[in-house]
Amino acid sequence: MKTAIIVEDVPEISRWLAQATQIAFPGLVAKCVPRVSEAIAQLRTQAFDLALVDLGLPDGSGVDVLIQLRQFQPSAVGVVVTIFEDDEHLFAALKAGAFGYLLKEQAQDELIAQLQRITRGEPPLSPAIARRMMMHFAQTQAHPSATAQQAEGVVALSDRETDVLMRVSKGFTLLEIGSQLRLSRHTVGDHVKNIYRKLGISSRAEATLEAV
Repeated sequence: MKTAIIVEDVPEISRWLAQATQIAFPGLVAKCVPRVSEAIAQLRTQAFDLALVDLGLPDGSGVDVLIQLRQFQPSAVGVVVTIFEDDEHLFAALKAGAFGYLLKEQAQDELIAQLQRITRGEPPLSPAIARRMMMHFAQTQAHPSATAQQAEGVVALSDRETDVLMRVSKGFTLLEIGSQLRLSRHTVGDHVKNIYRKLGISSRAEATLEAV
């Protein structure tokens, strides 16, 4: 991670996020913008490795920034940093291409630790967000008729792949999953690759959404 764009309209928070990213990724250069329009203009003219995006911005939603990020810079990592922890904001962001979802209430050292997970190919997720995903999944399972219409399109995963996918949705790292299932990190990584292939997805954030 060498360059980042931070889309946040509160100057104090913008500086706080810039400092966190520079601690997480030494040498990183951060560009801070307060509006959707400015962010999109930057994405069309400058390459970034990382984008930290608030959802509630003065001229629109950060979801629009994520959509443009996926279109113009598909290799960049988009992470939401917001106060919103409801399903509507969460799943809209993930569908728009967010790789991670962090809450501003976290301490900076926790934020830094979450951001560093990106270098290991793991989505940064606040614990409260991981729990919300699991709650959503549990509610969906409690109403099977609501998902019956989707049954034809369900992809069959092996029991081991299902175990891995559920642990991904809880926010565990590859090393933690390996320890829990008594597998090597590389074996867990292979399972994740197979899950990607079967589900037709390309990121850990999408895998988490599929688990939900």
